[in-house]
Amino acid sequence: MTSLELLDIARTVALEAGELIARRRSEGVEVADRKSSPVDVVTFADRESEQFIQSRIAELRPQDGFFGEEGADSSSQSGLTWIVDPIDGTVNYLYGIPRYAVSIGVVEGDANPAGWTQLAGAVNNPVLGELYTAAAGHGAYLGNTRLHVNNETDISLALVATGFSYTSSERAEQAEIVRRMLPVVRDIRRAGAASLDLCAVAAGRLDGYFERGTKPWDFAAGTLIVLEAGGVVGGLGGAAFGNDMVLATNSALFGPLEELIAG
Repeated sequence: MTSLELLDIARTVALEAGELIARRRSEGVEVADRKSSPVDVVTFADRESEQFIQSRIAELRPQDGFFGEEGADSSSQSGLTWIVDPIDGTVNYLYGIPRYAVSIGVVEGDANPAGWTQLAGAVNNPVLGELYTAAAGHGAYLGNTRLHVNNETDISLALVATGFSYTSSERAEQAEIVRRMLPVVRDIRRAGAASLDLCAVAAGRLDGYFERGTKPWDFAAGTLIVLEAGGVVGGLGGAAFGNDMVLATNSALFGPLEELIAG
């Protein structure tokens, strides 16, 4: 199956799941559990959305693996794995802030970024009706509009986004990075959904995004969308992007932002 055919599945299921979570949000949100800390919540809609996505993928691609934020995990018999965040930006979802999304990526390999080859991804913000998509080798799109990262080369004019851990000790380290960066760049944004921040870089709404501690479901789709929009995504010191760091921007700003982050 080609990357475009896989994208058709990702797009369809992301739209269907987006309708589901938007409907559940209108009915009222209930916290189901807490994860890494008392403020790191999961709603019943997170679980329902993941179960829905897993069942739809199983119908359409029964030999593929699945890896979801809420615990769904099945090994692949085909060599392909679907990596899913059923609601990225759950706290935004809880509060009714319109910055949350369904993120669906499919890779050749497993959920380890060091060994995968990204094939297709879709990120759907159902509140704003914005669907970001990419297939390997075929560009990135917002709806039918092709995306390209900004060409900004001056770091003092760069608008940069980041995110923060739900663990207080990690937040302190992240605050130190922001302290170094804030006097140097145009400004910093923190919107609360990694997948949408990555898509904003691809769409030119941001010049860069960085975050430590993200998981494969946070960036499996969004990083491909940045790459297909002509951007650069990596870690620090030549490392690949992953849990330690995801830095997404253009080729001119990658080095200066990496230097600021590394200190």
